[in-house]
Amino acid sequence: MKHIKSTFSNFIILFLFLLSSIIVFTITNKKFYLFDLPYIGISLFTGMSLHSFLRGRKKQIGRRISQFLVGCYFMFFLAIFIKVNMQIEGFFFQIFSGFFGGAFIHYSIAKLFGPLYFNRGFCGWACWNAMIFDLLPWKKSSGRVRHLGIIRYLHLAIIVIMVSLLFFKGNYSVQTGTAASLKWFIIGNILYFGTGIALASMLKDNRSFCKYICPIPPIQKVLSRFSVLKFRVDPEKCTNCGLCEKNCPMDIKILEYKNAGQRIKSTECILCNACCDSCPSGAISLNSGMDMCTEELLYYRNYNKKSSITE
Repeated sequence: MKHIKSTFSNFIILFLFLLSSIIVFTITNKKFYLFDLPYIGISLFTGMSLHSFLRGRKKQIGRRISQFLVGCYFMFFLAIFIKVNMQIEGFFFQIFSGFFGGAFIHYSIAKLFGPLYFNRGFCGWACWNAMIFDLLPWKKSSGRVRHLGIIRYLHLAIIVIMVSLLFFKGNYSVQTGTAASLKWFIIGNILYFGTGIALASMLKDNRSFCKYICPIPPIQKVLSRFSVLKFRVDPEKCTNCGLCEKNCPMDIKILEYKNAGQRIKSTECILCNACCDSCPSGAISLNSGMDMCTEELLYYRNYNKKSSITE
């Protein structure tokens, strides 16, 4: 029964990407999108299907395969060969210019409206930066550094202001297929990877960049509060061993959500399945529902009491 539910959810994700490809092709009349979006959907479907049928910690192999299939496609094919600036700057340049291009479509599906259904699943299954960060040795976090996450919002604000000034005051834009687009992507990723690896090394936490620097979560978190897909802990099966929280890379207080009779509603959840895969009693499962995140229950370093904040 569990495999049937997982397979059904996987097919829904695949169907949504196939449907999106038809809609985008109809609007743009560009055949490229009949390949682009189906490829991403099939890559995610492949990784999720492997995850469903593997056992224990080997399940994460499926997620990593999905990360590399999608991440390498974005990094090497779209960015280098097609010269689409998939960085967030490219998204805002396209919005300001009124251009309905690859960056706009990607951000709309993965980061603006997609989180309404699959939460921040892009971060766990398809992000090309996290694809590398997850290879680092510091997989089990010791908790977050309080208030450092505000940098994500400042980073996003700086990007919006910078692109606005360049576009409206400097009459500058980055068009798809140009050397400028490739340059923005390469420089941006060098800065992101360098910062992310250095911060992970300092804090001994692979996902430090995601928690403190990345400008994407502030966008995703708007609609991910209402996400249809979330994890739930079965209180009858749960033994309170704490392995789910120990293995959660995003420092979510999973058991507190369970004790409150709620699904894991945190907008910091990236649907990586680490909690589910590490649960020895099979108490955690992904299911559909309608609820809203009103508070973030997260672990912070050197802070043992209950901490509820809304970022």
